[in-house]
This record gives sequence, structure tokens and C-alpha cells, in this order.
Amino acid sequence: MSNRTEPVSVQILGKEYQVACPDDERSALLASASLLDRRMQEIRDSGRIIGGDRIAVMAALNITHEMLVTRNQRESLSQTLSSRIRALQDKIDHALENGQQMDL
Repeated sequence: MSNRTEPVSVQILGKEYQVACPDDERSALLASASLLDRRMQEIRDSGRIIGGDRIAVMAALNITHEMLVTRNQRESLSQTLSSRIRALQDKIDHALENGQQMDL
């Protein structure tokens, strides 16, 4: 697959932007722009924030917050799974050492 960079046109709050993007990341860029546009429209339509710059900052903060919460949840889940795997491995090792058959 070629990693050529091509301009991609995206629309955010009715404005068109040209963004240079590798071919293999085009669909991710379009999905990201669509999400950002949707979030910015929601903020604008709420009427609490006025001005494109402020709307963009609030959308960026909201999306970043969601990303960080998701990352923290994933890390917590990963630690829990690692701990459970270690506990199961210890049970297996103990059973093998003692020649026992155990329920896991």
C-alpha cells in the first residue's frame, strides 16, 4: 500500500478545510472530522458558547476528556486482567507441581 500524501477535503461547521493526509489514514481522518463537526454543531446549537474558536476549544476539551477516561478504563482493565492471568498461572503451576487437577 502506498503511503502517498494527498489533500483531503473536510467540512467542519460549514467551512471546508484541505488537510494533507496519507492514503492509508484517509478514512480515519474523515471519521475524525465528522465526529468533530458533530460535536461542534451540538455545542453551537446548545447556545451556551458563542464563537467558532470557543466552540472548537470546548469540543476539543470534551473529546480529549472522553479519550483520557477511555484510556484510564482500558489501563485499569488491563491491570485487572494481568492480575487474574497471574493468579490463574499460579494455580496452574501449583497444580502441576502437586500433580493435581483443579477447577479454574
